[in-house]
Amino acid sequence: MVTIATFNEQSKAKHLRDRLQQAGIGAEIIGDSHLQRVAFMAKPQANVKVKVEENDFDKAHQLMREWEASDPDVGAALRCPQCDSSNIEYPQMTRKFLTPAIASVLFAMKIFPKGFYCHNCHFTWTTEPEGQISRLWHMIFPGTNPYREDNVKG
Repeated sequence: MVTIATFNEQSKAKHLRDRLQQAGIGAEIIGDSHLQRVAFMAKPQANVKVKVEENDFDKAHQLMREWEASDPDVGAALRCPQCDSSNIEYPQMTRKFLTPAIASVLFAMKIFPKGFYCHNCHFTWTTEPEGQISRLWHMIFPGTNPYREDNVKG
């Protein structure tokens, strides 16, 4: 299955799933809000994904685009500002092995900002204000700055 939409709220994901199922497209919801709250100490964002079978993706994507204009719940899907993909995660760390534990420490110390990550174009962005330690971190490692405005499509 592939991600057709990513939401902050379960109710909006359920609404899209129901509309897709009424249109004859099988869809399911996957969520990781508990992992975000516990492992990443983050308010859950981009944590509810609606997935469809790969062979139904084009039809589901077309329907979703049609519904977005008239249905604010469908229009609430989160998208990458670079490539418009909905295949994103928050925070931008892998959920495998020790990385969540290490990331949690860096997030808690505000050394590394929590950001969104696009699986399609690998773009990283954040909605959080940049902290003092984070600025120092990005001065030392300039290619890692999700606050750079020149990365967002205009």
